[in-house]
Amino acid sequence: SVVIQECHVQNTAREYAKLYAAEAEPLEGFGEVPEIIPIFLIHRPANNIPYATVEEELVGEFVKYSVKDGKEVNFLRRDSEAGQKCCTFQHWVYEKTNGNLLVTDLQGVGMKLTDVGIATLAKGYKGFKGNCSFSFIEQFRALHQCNEYCEMLGLKSLRTTHQKQRKATSTKSKNLPNSSTVKKMVPKKARDPRDFVSSEH
Repeated sequence: SVVIQECHVQNTAREYAKLYAAEAEPLEGFGEVPEIIPIFLIHRPANNIPYATVEEELVGEFVKYSVKDGKEVNFLRRDSEAGQKCCTFQHWVYEKTNGNLLVTDLQGVGMKLTDVGIATLAKGYKGFKGNCSFSFIEQFRALHQCNEYCEMLGLKSLRTTHQKQRKATSTKSKNLPNSSTVKKMVPKKARDPRDFVSSEH
């Protein structure tokens, strides 16, 4: 059911947010870290709608810090501390999951977020499939602009890595046997149960 999936998505995103907080909070000058509030599933067997969700009520101005299609320019996202930290959170998750997963629809009151989404590649990531299209990952990669919080966490700019990949693939495509072996390796790699923290760090 949609309700169960919603719960699963938000609570999965919440686990990533906790890991992000554990890494960001000790950094000097980082300050408060956005938190995704927990959402609970309740079963009401006697009711017409047997499943419902319960979560803390957020009181205050509700702001969308990231937008599903990524094209909408949201000044609160760009100019507010919470908005910038949400963009950094997206970048952090993207890098930690090797570009396989992105938390989308970051919205809420101040640093408390709810109703988030997750986009994954078609295969999913570690047995988890998101509820948003893969195109959000591509748009994020194209549109994300790093801010001071990305720098504090030492995240790599997506622009330079994207250009490097483009160059690398164009040189490989000249050499046919090479490009076919590369293609064979990619699905294998994706199926490997990878450690959550990439070994490069």
